[in-house]
Amino acid sequence: MTCHFEKNGTSLTARPEGRLDSATSPVFEQQLETEMEGMTDIIIDFEKIEYVSSGGLRVLLNTEQEMEECGGSLKVIHVNDAVMEILRLVGFTDILTIE
Repeated sequence: MTCHFEKNGTSLTARPEGRLDSATSPVFEQQLETEMEGMTDIIIDFEKIEYVSSGGLRVLLNTEQEMEECGGSLKVIHVNDAVMEILRLVGFTDILTIE
Protein backbone atom coordinates (compact mmCIF):
# COMPACT_ATOMS: atom_id res chain seq x y z
CA MET A 1 0.00 0.00 0.00
CA THR A 2 1.14 3.51 -0.77
CA CYS A 3 -0.31 6.83 0.26
CA HIS A 4 0.05 10.32 -1.11
CA PHE A 5 -0.60 13.37 1.06
CA GLU A 6 -1.49 16.90 0.03
CA LYS A 7 -1.71 19.86 2.39
CA ASN A 8 -3.62 23.05 1.70
CA GLY A 9 -3.52 25.43 4.65
CA THR A 10 -4.96 23.45 7.57
CA SER A 11 -6.54 20.83 5.33
CA LEU A 12 -4.91 17.47 4.62
CA THR A 13 -5.95 15.08 1.87
CA ALA A 14 -4.69 11.50 2.14
CA ARG A 15 -4.90 9.25 -0.93
CA PRO A 16 -4.11 5.67 0.08
CA GLU A 17 -3.91 2.99 -2.62
CA GLY A 18 -4.45 -0.76 -2.43
CA ARG A 19 -5.69 -2.65 0.61
CA LEU A 20 -6.14 -1.17 4.04
CA ASP A 21 -5.75 -4.34 6.07
CA SER A 22 -3.98 -5.61 9.19
CA ALA A 23 -0.59 -5.50 7.44
CA THR A 24 -0.90 -2.01 5.94
CA SER A 25 -3.14 -0.09 8.34
CA PRO A 26 -0.45 0.44 11.04
CA VAL A 27 1.85 2.04 8.45
CA PHE A 28 -0.99 4.19 7.10
CA GLU A 29 -1.98 5.24 10.62
CA GLN A 30 1.58 6.26 11.49
CA GLN A 31 1.97 8.25 8.26
CA LEU A 32 -1.43 9.89 8.75
CA GLU A 33 -0.67 10.88 12.35
CA THR A 34 2.59 12.49 11.26
CA GLU A 35 0.99 14.37 8.38
CA MET A 36 -2.10 15.56 10.30
CA GLU A 37 -0.05 17.51 12.86
CA GLY A 38 -1.61 21.00 12.96
CA MET A 39 -4.39 20.12 10.50
CA THR A 40 -8.06 20.83 11.26
CA ASP A 41 -9.69 19.14 8.26
CA ILE A 42 -8.79 15.67 7.05
CA ILE A 43 -10.04 14.17 3.80
CA ILE A 44 -9.30 10.53 3.08
CA ASP A 45 -9.81 9.72 -0.60
CA PHE A 46 -10.70 6.03 -0.98
CA GLU A 47 -10.79 6.13 -4.79
CA LYS A 48 -7.94 3.60 -5.05
CA ILE A 49 -8.79 1.49 -1.97
CA GLU A 50 -9.87 -2.03 -2.89
CA TYR A 51 -10.54 -3.45 0.58
CA VAL A 52 -10.77 -2.35 4.21
CA SER A 53 -10.35 -4.76 7.14
CA SER A 54 -10.98 -4.19 10.84
CA GLY A 55 -7.49 -2.70 11.07
CA GLY A 56 -8.39 -0.06 8.50
CA LEU A 57 -11.70 0.60 10.23
CA ARG A 58 -9.80 1.19 13.47
CA VAL A 59 -7.65 3.83 11.75
CA LEU A 60 -10.78 5.62 10.51
CA LEU A 61 -12.41 5.51 13.95
CA ASN A 62 -9.26 6.72 15.73
CA THR A 63 -8.83 9.56 13.24
CA GLU A 64 -12.48 10.58 13.60
CA GLN A 65 -12.11 10.66 17.39
CA GLU A 66 -8.90 12.70 17.23
CA MET A 67 -10.46 15.23 14.88
CA GLU A 68 -13.58 15.50 17.02
CA GLU A 69 -11.47 16.14 20.14
CA CYS A 70 -9.61 19.02 18.49
CA GLY A 71 -12.70 20.53 16.85
CA GLY A 72 -11.69 19.40 13.38
CA SER A 73 -13.41 17.22 10.82
CA LEU A 74 -12.83 14.01 8.91
CA LYS A 75 -14.41 13.28 5.55
CA VAL A 76 -14.07 10.06 3.52
CA ILE A 77 -14.66 10.43 -0.21
CA HIS A 78 -14.82 8.27 -3.35
CA VAL A 79 -15.75 5.05 -1.55
CA ASN A 80 -16.44 2.12 -3.90
CA ASP A 81 -19.52 -0.09 -3.45
CA ALA A 82 -17.68 -3.00 -1.80
CA VAL A 83 -16.00 -0.81 0.80
CA MET A 84 -19.22 1.16 1.35
CA GLU A 85 -21.00 -2.10 2.15
CA ILE A 86 -18.39 -2.85 4.83
CA LEU A 87 -18.81 0.65 6.28
CA ARG A 88 -22.60 0.18 6.32
CA LEU A 89 -22.41 -3.23 7.98
CA VAL A 90 -20.31 -1.95 10.89
CA GLY A 91 -22.34 1.24 11.32
CA PHE A 92 -19.63 3.65 10.19
CA THR A 93 -22.05 5.41 7.84
CA ASP A 94 -23.66 6.82 11.01
CA ILE A 95 -20.32 7.91 12.49
CA LEU A 96 -18.29 9.19 9.54
CA THR A 97 -18.97 11.85 6.95
CA ILE A 98 -18.84 9.90 3.69
CA GLU A 99 -19.27 11.50 0.27
